[in-house]
Amino acid sequence: MESLPRLSAAGASLLDRRGFLGHAATAAGGMALLDLLAGDGLAGDGVAAESGPITPLIDPSDPYAPRLPHFPAKAKRLIVIFCAGAVSQLETWDWKPELVKYDDKPLPGGPAVTFQGPAGNLARPQYDFKPRGQTGKMVSEMIPHLAGLTDDIAFVHSLTSRTNTHGPAENFLSTGFAADGFPSLGAWTTYALGSECADLPAFIAIPDPRGIPQASGNNWGPGFLPAEFQGTTLSASAPVRHLAPPASVSAGADTATRAALSRWHQRRLAESPADGALAARIASYELAARMQLAVPGVADLSTETAATLRAYGADDQSNPLKAAFARNCILARRLLEKGVRFVQLFNGAYASGGELNWDGHSKLREQYDRHASILDQPAAALIRDLRARGMLDDTLVVWCTEFGRMPFFQKGAKGRDHNPDGFTCWLTGAGVKPGVSHGATDDLGVKAVSDIHPLYDFNATILHLLGLDHHRLSFRHNGVDRRLTDVHGKVIREVLA
Repeated sequence: MESLPRLSAAGASLLDRRGFLGHAATAAGGMALLDLLAGDGLAGDGVAAESGPITPLIDPSDPYAPRLPHFPAKAKRLIVIFCAGAVSQLETWDWKPELVKYDDKPLPGGPAVTFQGPAGNLARPQYDFKPRGQTGKMVSEMIPHLAGLTDDIAFVHSLTSRTNTHGPAENFLSTGFAADGFPSLGAWTTYALGSECADLPAFIAIPDPRGIPQASGNNWGPGFLPAEFQGTTLSASAPVRHLAPPASVSAGADTATRAALSRWHQRRLAESPADGALAARIASYELAARMQLAVPGVADLSTETAATLRAYGADDQSNPLKAAFARNCILARRLLEKGVRFVQLFNGAYASGGELNWDGHSKLREQYDRHASILDQPAAALIRDLRARGMLDDTLVVWCTEFGRMPFFQKGAKGRDHNPDGFTCWLTGAGVKPGVSHGATDDLGVKAVSDIHPLYDFNATILHLLGLDHHRLSFRHNGVDRRLTDVHGKVIREVLA
């Protein structure tokens, strides 16, 4: 079955004599204007002064057309591994030997009460740490596969959030605002850059096999950006629904119907060429039609080799959740191979007392044993696979969580409370300096004390690697030029290659 052509309204108008002559009459003047703008440094997908905001010029009939970045990009595509529930930095990436020394002692001057109740005594890391790779960086034995990649990673140990509540903190990490209603990082990215894939959405979110994160669709929503820039959710076990026609409709009849519908759409658009909403709606229908052909192929993992399935842990019959997450990791790689711009891969689901995500308040060690076994091998295999296929040179990989955990246990429990004042996320791949540990928390991990970076800076750095200036990427909403980083943010240049 042939793919439906990707034809814009302007392209369709060239098929009739009058439309062709109309476009030809303006072509010379348009090229002359473009030459003048280029001479002044103003030509591009958005025309603006060098220091002012840039609003991409988007054809509603082809909103996913690829657009140039503000400057040459290190990364063409991005995958975000989002561990929901707030992973403890003290059990993973941020080694604090002083916690061993002061284990089970009270924190002098520490808070009597934290987010979920009274504070207990300091608690040593619940896993051993050991030096890794050429850098010798101390990383936890909880995640041996990811720890093996330490030499390739740029860690930022001094991140801070504006909130210690999961839903708003997920919002803040994904959208730059703790409140609902703002565009996600993936929506901003595809709004700015479009897509290099005609047959799949530009932005895909892959929920964890255990469910969706607490902030749900806010993590991949468009906010006040046009709706076409929201993420599409699918996974290896739950591909896009309703792609195939009913069994009573033959393939030939389905193809003929879609072709007729396309002709009617173009005729209606020709009658109302200024109707951007109509053009956008038609574009979404046409993408859905192309997805009917593309999604089944990209989601079919039966073509993967036994060695690949084994490397990811997708064949692990003893741990079905790990195998399901591994299949999601393979799907993520396949989507990137097909040209999807932004993939958001979730590990961990909704709030559940830490049973379904990393929110380890009461039984941290017991719960983290389960969660780490799901995350570690598949996520590390994904990064190694991208490198082996030559994709890591132009793919940015981000590992993130919404905030960290306190250095003491909660009173009467064996878990740690929320800590938005100092935690770790990391980057690897395109444009990232390998083997770097930037910023620091204090000796006990209470809060960031060196090279402190609010999450605005982390998002600004991600946009920079995609060739986007976070100061200039904007959208006017209710009279305000809104940005992912609000009025804040600076690029963390210490982690750039």
